[in-house]
Amino acid sequence: MSGEAWNPTERPGTGPSDGLVLRLGAKAMIPFVGLFALYVQFHGDYGPGGGFQAGVVFASIFVLYSLVYGSAAAKRVLPPKVAGACAALGVVIYLGVGYATMALGAEFLDYDVLAHDPTDGQHYGILLVELGVLVTVFGAMASIFYAVVSWRTERAGHAEGELLAAAAPGANTGTRTSTGGEEPA
Repeated sequence: MSGEAWNPTERPGTGPSDGLVLRLGAKAMIPFVGLFALYVQFHGDYGPGGGFQAGVVFASIFVLYSLVYGSAAAKRVLPPKVAGACAALGVVIYLGVGYATMALGAEFLDYDVLAHDPTDGQHYGILLVELGVLVTVFGAMASIFYAVVSWRTERAGHAEGELLAAAAPGANTGTRTSTGGEEPA
């Protein structure tokens, strides 16, 4: 790889991810990663796992997609506003389950009243709450990733702008010292 910095907004064919094998491998892996996230979500009732872990695994799909196809392509598939809305929607689902239990005459998040059989009510309540956690964590992780990518892109743009300004005709040809001052050329 050359010494140039990679711009995460580049399209396929113009950066380090222009390999056909990498793109095909990512396309083949993404459905299985999603399936694994669903397994983690639904296995959370019976063992380790649940909404938090599944949300992070789902968000990793978009990190992989962004690394292979560029952040612009990932933002077309999952716009940042949708990711932020998912974070809020998960909280609404979580609170909705709690308020539903209160409306049915029980305490907040007392799942027994969600079905005729208290055991079924517990099962439904846990699934719904874990779904809310999954959606919130997915939205938060995707939003954090997009924020980091945007920050990185802005920094790369500023550095590129500084290089262009330094190369412009009539620009100061001095070199910077370690203290930030300039020495004459």
